[in-house]
Amino acid sequence: MNKLWAPWRMEYIHAKKDKDEGCVFCIKCGSETDRDNLVLHRGKNAFVLMNLYPYNNGHIMVCPYDHVETTESLSNECMSEIMALADIAMAIFKRTMQAQGFNFGANIGVSGGAGIADHIHFHVVPRWVGDTNFMPVVGHTKVMVDGLFETYDKLKPEFDKRK
Repeated sequence: MNKLWAPWRMEYIHAKKDKDEGCVFCIKCGSETDRDNLVLHRGKNAFVLMNLYPYNNGHIMVCPYDHVETTESLSNECMSEIMALADIAMAIFKRTMQAQGFNFGANIGVSGGAGIADHIHFHVVPRWVGDTNFMPVVGHTKVMVDGLFETYDKLKPEFDKRK
């Protein structure tokens, strides 16, 4: 049997253990170093950031500034902005990465699959025909075809045009 090593996954495992440092979304939205924190855009009520542990290349999250667990805790203005930012992100993915489809949604609550359940966030995952191959099924390994910061550098100028 061939073994595939993914040592970067230990970073994720250790990060899950160090949750006592505070809410990662609150920390990132309060930071001024957007590239280091993978923040692509800051709106009035919500911001866009890349997922540090992406499901697919370009996997982003749209997150309200308010530290709340559920959608009903968000204002209509915030929810509208989140939807608009998701729509903008999808247009940017189509233009810059030639995305052919998307997964969009939120995992609400621990039982709903939320890794960070106390600060709601919405995922936008660009997809391409054939992007799911044998690696996740047979090798339990996801192949990322581009680096986080390389993808950030492609997307950031497009989000900056929206200011």
